[in-house]
Amino acid sequence: MEMPRRALLKVIVLGDSGVGKTSLMNQYPYVYKKFSQQYKATIGADFVTKEVQIDAKLVTLQIWDTAGQERFQSLGSAFYRGADCCVLVYDVNIQKSFEILNNWHKEFVKQADPVDPEAFPFILFGNKIDVDGGSSRVVSEKTAREWCASRGDIPYFETSAKEGYNVHEAFLCVAKMALAGEHEQEHDIEAFAQTFFPRHVNGHGIPCDHCLTFTFRVYQKLFQKSSKGEAVRVEVGCQGIGCLEIQPSHI
Repeated sequence: MEMPRRALLKVIVLGDSGVGKTSLMNQYPYVYKKFSQQYKATIGADFVTKEVQIDAKLVTLQIWDTAGQERFQSLGSAFYRGADCCVLVYDVNIQKSFEILNNWHKEFVKQADPVDPEAFPFILFGNKIDVDGGSSRVVSEKTAREWCASRGDIPYFETSAKEGYNVHEAFLCVAKMALAGEHEQEHDIEAFAQTFFPRHVNGHGIPCDHCLTFTFRVYQKLFQKSSKGEAVRVEVGCQGIGCLEIQPSHI
């Protein structure tokens, strides 16, 4: 039986403090909660991982949280780098958390610097719809959908991290969008990569999964920089029996 193809996708979750970002991540069924003090100290972020299967592909979502560093420009470019999808979250009961979404959207585009910002996959979660049975709500679904339409008709989900409502469905949409965006780049990136480096294999002549995943990320950044006419440089070193690993020096 043929094993499903694998993909590693980085998802960034942004929004004001207290809107329920971490709770949404923890409510997502069967996430592997990966805590690293090094990540938190270095780039002000933690992440969890979740595996889902989409068609014939096994997708690992690496979902990054701000770890309390919600102030603009406090996260650093390393937090945004290599993102495949951005989830914006607001509290339907707090008007300010909705109004500031424009700032978070702009900050992501500035820091992540995607090749095509207009085509980059964003998704909006309107969280805490359960509070007071909905009587405390100040941002209507209509208003939220109008905002999404003004940003290229991005998908919108109303969620309750407390009740687990719509959380799985929302993150499944995230995975599909991120994977679709990756597929759109694969052909151009692969062709670009072949002009720089030979095929990476292990000691048995079989591509190394870790190596392929890692090097694709490097190729992706190289492709993005090359597309903008920026200089690129990488160092290649041998890691183990015949397995090459690319060490990016200016990516």
